[in-house]
Amino acid sequence: MWRTVATDVVAGVRYVSHNTLALLGLLAVTLVVFLAGRAEWRHSMETRALGWLMERAAERTTASAAPESPDMLLAMAEPEAISRATALDPAELNRQQAALVSWIARRYSVAQEPVGRLVQEAWAVGKKAGVEPTLILAVMAIESGFNPFAQSHVGAQGLMQVMTGIHHDKYELFGGRRAAFDPVTNLRVGVQVLQDCIRRAGSLEAGLKYYVGAANLATDGGYAAKVLAEQTYLREVVAGRKVAFNAPLPAAGTVVVQAPAAAVAVPHSAALPSGAGASAPGNGLMPIPAAAPVAPAAASDPLPVMHRPEQVAMARS
Repeated sequence: MWRTVATDVVAGVRYVSHNTLALLGLLAVTLVVFLAGRAEWRHSMETRALGWLMERAAERTTASAAPESPDMLLAMAEPEAISRATALDPAELNRQQAALVSWIARRYSVAQEPVGRLVQEAWAVGKKAGVEPTLILAVMAIESGFNPFAQSHVGAQGLMQVMTGIHHDKYELFGGRRAAFDPVTNLRVGVQVLQDCIRRAGSLEAGLKYYVGAANLATDGGYAAKVLAEQTYLREVVAGRKVAFNAPLPAAGTVVVQAPAAAVAVPHSAALPSGAGASAPGNGLMPIPAAAPVAPAAASDPLPVMHRPEQVAMARS
């Protein structure tokens, strides 16, 4: 009797297990077929699985490290951190751009790799906006000295000292106002604001006066003169000429003689000036017209208080 009961129980368990395994197999096949047609679900599951595996690996690494070990970086290793770095090997640039990188790095005591990325971006954005890349770099030099974390007392932030609170709508395209401290984003937004200022003012010099917030003042305190003088040095470097790393800028109160509007936006198909050298294919190098002359102003010219109201007015218009 007990043998019969045991045999029946074993047979029942085997039957149920067989059917359960068959059911699980059917469910697995159905799930695979379903995921094959849902790429986004499959990607989500793969991402979660990868995240779980990475967390487990990090936990094992932390557990294996001795508590007294001074190498805490082992527990905080983040191989993907390189993707956040704003850097570029200057060797990837053409000869003219690489020369600019070297000169800027020496003049402003900054590393060549991040400057290389900014020079590359200035060429790309300048080509799209019709603004000379040397002008973009000159504005960055005068505004922040290539410090991506610079901030003025009136709220201008980043490399090109854009009024983040006023132009928050532009930064929304890049994820929000904190993007002002991403060097590449700040450059792109700054060039848009600079282009708007030049177009609104009608000339390069007047546009720079708008940009610094002195359009309604008698003088911009020498701001435009400094930017154009720095641009002249950058042009000389691009042309292959030697420029001292400590070359001086005009003193405060210097004014600028108006130059033709053609200096604002230049045709990309024109030839480079004599001595500038041939550009590498596809680098988007723009020609560099003659620099605008500068002349000292009267010593009595007052220095303006820079509140950049023009940027406010432009953002509201």
